[in-house]
Amino acid sequence: FQIKSGERWLIQGDNGSGKTTLLKLITGQLPPRSGSLIRADFSSIYIDQEYSIVRNDRTVYEQAQAFNERHFQEHEIKTLLNRFLFPHDTWEKSCGKLSGGEKMRLAFCCLMISNNTPDMFILDEPTNNLDIYHATNMMKIVRRLCDELGKTVILVLHEINYAAFYSDYVCAFVDGKIAKFGTVEEVMTKENLAQIYKVDFEIMRIQGKPLSIYY
Repeated sequence: FQIKSGERWLIQGDNGSGKTTLLKLITGQLPPRSGSLIRADFSSIYIDQEYSIVRNDRTVYEQAQAFNERHFQEHEIKTLLNRFLFPHDTWEKSCGKLSGGEKMRLAFCCLMISNNTPDMFILDEPTNNLDIYHATNMMKIVRRLCDELGKTVILVLHEINYAAFYSDYVCAFVDGKIAKFGTVEEVMTKENLAQIYKVDFEIMRIQGKPLSIYY
């Protein structure tokens, strides 16, 4: 399959099916053992589940300020922190006390004020351990990266229903191989999902988009 500039891709599949391995191949962390992988000249950032660009010995504001290569004013940094769901009473909070979801949002914020905002964001389980409110807001942030900034986004997510609202394309893996890939409409059928996940599905439509119910 081919990922083009400005697209949103959702990588799906069971645990151990090869999703994270694919991300590491795309970023060059792993060499392919067979087949071919052609990479265009682009800059990318891989945000793993450890959120390693966020340092625990800094406060939230200090972490954002450390990435302020574009010389934003203090009020501009604080406005951006608010946009990423960090109100004023969190700015002095130690990053070591942040949840995984908070660290992910702060990592995004830092990249937005860096001189080196990448062309492609590669995100491994960005909604992991988030409640519905924060997971949904995280996905809205991801969508804005494409809509407002023209960024390419590749996501690994377990929640298939986010695909309908926040992705353009889906690539589903089974046992280390591509089972289905294509547009959301092409992949999200009851037959395809039952084949991929080995459970029964029904498809409903909300706002003209497919949503799955599994049982």
